[in-house]
Formats: sequence, structure tokens, C-alpha cells
Amino acid sequence: MSATSDERTTGTAGTTGQMAGGDPRLDRLVHRLPPRMGDTVTYLLKPSSRWVRIPSGALLVVGGVFSFLPVLGVWMLPLGLALLAEDVPALRSARSKVFDWIERRKPQWFEPSAPKIDQS
Repeated sequence: MSATSDERTTGTAGTTGQMAGGDPRLDRLVHRLPPRMGDTVTYLLKPSSRWVRIPSGALLVVGGVFSFLPVLGVWMLPLGLALLAEDVPALRSARSKVFDWIERRKPQWFEPSAPKIDQS
């Protein structure tokens, strides 16, 4: 089990008691992802991963714009914007507004999911 997996199961990372990302709602959404994808997103949200996060977010946004092509999809756009929001204050406030909207409309998205068993 990796250190990132340990953080996901214990719910601790760093000294703040929160996972990477800073927003507890983002942490709850990431925790609902399948373990492998959640570990990747958790890694990308760490402050030390800034130089990987920015190009990844930019490429996802570009891929979302070209969603009419095969393999690429609209799902890439919000994921890219969420990654870029860690480093762009204007996007961070927009992400907070989106989380407020989701919290009102789909509160079950922020509820803890059943623990998933890692198949690797």
C-alpha cells in the first residue's frame, strides 16, 4: 500500500488534517473516486505537484474543447479547470461556487461512499 493510499484510508495528509486540495468538499469528491484514479488526483492536488498539475490541467481543457474528436470528451474540461483552480485564484472562487451549487442540488455527492477494495 502506497503512502497516498494510506492517506486516503486514514484521511490525513500533512499537518492540517485535510487531504491535498484544501477544500474538504473536494477531498470528499476525490475520496469517492476509484482508488487508482483517486490516488492520481490526490497526487496532482499536492502543492509539490504544481509543475505537473498546470500542464495536465491545460491539456485536459484543450482536450475538452476538442471533444468532437474521438477519444476526447467534454468530461476533460471540468477536470482540467478543477486542476487549474488550485493555482488560479479566479478559478478557485468559481470552483467554490460550483461546489455550493452541487451541495444544494446533489448533497449525496458529498456523502462518504462505501470503501472500495483495491484490485491491484
